[in-house]
Amino acid sequence: MSKITGAILNVVETGRLYSMKETCAQTGLAYETLKFYCNSGLVPNVKRDANNRRVFNDRDIAWIRSLVCLKNCDMTIAEMKTYLAFCLHGQTSIPERKVMLRKKRDLLLKKQAEIQAAIEYIDLKEEFYDDVLSGKTPYRSNLLPTDDH
Repeated sequence: MSKITGAILNVVETGRLYSMKETCAQTGLAYETLKFYCNSGLVPNVKRDANNRRVFNDRDIAWIRSLVCLKNCDMTIAEMKTYLAFCLHGQTSIPERKVMLRKKRDLLLKKQAEIQAAIEYIDLKEEFYDDVLSGKTPYRSNLLPTDDH
């Protein structure tokens, strides 16, 4: 389990409230992104201090970390709102959440395979260029005419 996953699943409630800036530091979100998430309703039950500034408790921060993970899964804001709505229905919506996450996982695996293929292409080209520069292999290009034509 990663450090972030552990922080999401194993919330230790300290009773402390955190400012927007402190919450951004803990979650890695930009201030404007956190503000947007709050204004979009992605962070439910946002609390405010005596000066009407947003404050967050440990459970809020765990949820915001979940939002970061969902964003990293390429969820759109609309999808994140749907996921939130399911979460707010409690345990009964776990099957729907699993379907959403499985679809994103499948897309991420496809993207991972595409990225791996791109890395392999770069490795192959670097090896070819090294071989050309060392004199081991003659240079050839699909874009330039060869001597035989």
